[in-house]
Amino acid sequence: MSTTSRLLKPDTPATPADVPPARRSPAGSARARARHVVLPLGSLLLFLVLWQLLAASGTWSETLVPPPAKVWDAFVAVSTTHDGVRGYNGTTLVEHLGISLRRIAIGAGLGVVLGVLFGLLMGTVSWLRSLFEPWITFLRTLPPLAYFSLLIIWLGINEEPKVTLLAVAAFPPVAVSTTTAVAAVPKSLIEAARALGASRWDVVRDVVVPSALPETLTGVRLAVGVAYSSLVAAELVNGLPGIGGMVKDAANYNNTPVVLVGIIAIGVSGLIIDGLLLRLERAVVPWRGRA
Repeated sequence: MSTTSRLLKPDTPATPADVPPARRSPAGSARARARHVVLPLGSLLLFLVLWQLLAASGTWSETLVPPPAKVWDAFVAVSTTHDGVRGYNGTTLVEHLGISLRRIAIGAGLGVVLGVLFGLLMGTVSWLRSLFEPWITFLRTLPPLAYFSLLIIWLGINEEPKVTLLAVAAFPPVAVSTTTAVAAVPKSLIEAARALGASRWDVVRDVVVPSALPETLTGVRLAVGVAYSSLVAAELVNGLPGIGGMVKDAANYNNTPVVLVGIIAIGVSGLIIDGLLLRLERAVVPWRGRA
């Protein structure tokens, strides 16, 4: 029997606290699911109505607050070939978004991997935490635009500074959350594993990593969100094709409908990816939130 199974499967009988709570009735579950769908749709409908009323009031010009119909027309225009013009700047909305998502996947993925590794090291080796934690905190407080110009000087105007910016933006949240989670692992579990003959690597693999995994996955979700918020900054220079570059270029010409289309595309795709990460978290750590 492995060290983990001996730790996680004691021979004591189950107590009343271990008994799962009573399940909801089918009617209660159906109401909860309906509420989960109806409330977001209702809030979206209310937002569209208020938006239309504000645009129709004439308080601001359509350049500043275009009506929803104009934004829809812009969405159709940048998603198809219209009057011989393909999408925006020769690239459709899906292609712009796909290029930006590839940049996020590479940059944020690199930042997440490095953040997890640094977090494990800093959480298990105290002197490494004292050495690197101030630098990570310093990096976490910097806005992306503060160092993007420096990255352009160092790396040029192609893909390298964009990917590097997204990696640097995603790195601190994962590193901080992983370090905190590793440092919070109960000492009793570590001592029990060592008493059962586990090596240092066994303790890290079978005790530290499973205990720190929930908070680490939360840090990954935060890191992806930070990378998304840095997307437009990453595509300020030579960002076309790319959804952030499209927003920046449209803003230069006061093309507000296209700007709004780009912002909505970034937000919706971010919601989808966050939902997928949340499902991954529930699948990997199903015990989280349960007594």
